[in-house]
Amino acid sequence: MSTPHNSAEKGDIAKTVLMPGDPLRAEFIAKTYLENPVCYNKVRGMLGFTGKYKGKEISVQGSGMGIPSIGIYTHELFTEYDVDNIIRVGTAGAIADFVNLRDVIIAMGACTNSNFAAQFNLPGTYAPTASYGLLSSAVKVAEEKGAAYHVGNVLSSDTFYDDSNSLAKWQKMNVLGVEMESAALYMNAARLGKNALCILTVSDCPLRGLSTTPEERQTTFTDMMEIALEAAVSAE
Repeated sequence: MSTPHNSAEKGDIAKTVLMPGDPLRAEFIAKTYLENPVCYNKVRGMLGFTGKYKGKEISVQGSGMGIPSIGIYTHELFTEYDVDNIIRVGTAGAIADFVNLRDVIIAMGACTNSNFAAQFNLPGTYAPTASYGLLSSAVKVAEEKGAAYHVGNVLSSDTFYDDSNSLAKWQKMNVLGVEMESAALYMNAARLGKNALCILTVSDCPLRGLSTTPEERQTTFTDMMEIALEAAVSAE
């Protein structure tokens, strides 16, 4: 059964989904790495594909930008399409001064300035974290590949243009990078008893004035993609 945001039918989407923010990156991953990819969604241009990687059925779909967007898509994937594992493959701005352009960040936890957790009516502050099985698999693959990677906290921000210039304050808490989606993914997975991980490539260093091009962000961050695919193959 389709949803207002996804034209797929039950069975069209694999149990494990890779989820970049950019739907064109989803298309690149599908056409580069998956065998016989089939497009199951074009609603709002949020492309989704299912194919096989090393004999395992894998889907890849865009999430759009920001916590509200990924919150909608992941909720529907988990609840309407019986997806068990979602691995975000996105981009981040470096915050920590030892994190460099094109490094991979594997997000163990996701700080946030969003009010997304308010819906759960919790009697305190919730700490969104990755699923350990996916996290450990990704770290093992990154190590075997010899990738430049870091494991730790990221910031899921509701603001891209931040009038308060807060990144230096997050830096003093050893937050590795800033992005805009992971906290919602982790909270949805926790609430629904599912598994989630966020793997990021550093696309810019806002505190140092360094950046990559849109084309590079779409098609060249292959270490992250390959780490996610290998972790997906290990996912139960």
